[in-house]
Amino acid sequence: MPLALIQREVSLLMTRDWQPHVNRRDYDGGWDVMPLRCQAQHVNAHPILQGFTLHAAADDWCDLPAVQQCPSLQQWLHQLQCPLLSVRLMRLHAGASILPHRDRGLHLGCGEARLHVPVWTNPDVHFIVAGQEIPMRAGEVWYFNADEEHEVVNRSTEARTHLVMDCIATPWLVHRIQEGAYRA
Repeated sequence: MPLALIQREVSLLMTRDWQPHVNRRDYDGGWDVMPLRCQAQHVNAHPILQGFTLHAAADDWCDLPAVQQCPSLQQWLHQLQCPLLSVRLMRLHAGASILPHRDRGLHLGCGEARLHVPVWTNPDVHFIVAGQEIPMRAGEVWYFNADEEHEVVNRSTEARTHLVMDCIATPWLVHRIQEGAYRA
């Protein structure tokens, strides 16, 4: 799917109410979330509960109305051959930073993966994992071991927005990660 379609649909969501990230001590500046998929039990709950992966069976997740307003994005998500858990848009505002942290147990070795698709980014956004910068460009699909220490610094004058998906690590996904050749 062309990145332009994702950007057009996501731009429609930019005027909605986004929720500040709940881990306020883990960032400086503005970092907010737009939940797109959550556990079924939280469909009608506060968006804070909708925006994150909480331990649940893979079949206990469902799309939220926001993603249903993005048919091309929804179609692309359904092409992924792995069960999706939490799916959300995450926006790091200009001049903001996500402090070094680890997402314990979130890596292929534990059977899960966190995928990032930069929707809007620029060269002044620095995504650092285990001390090494990862040059994420818009439209690329990235996996990294989120159990490793990672941080993000947005030195630009624009917000950086990523589509972030937590999913079950199926053989199909592991193969795609190993070959390193999958784009949105």
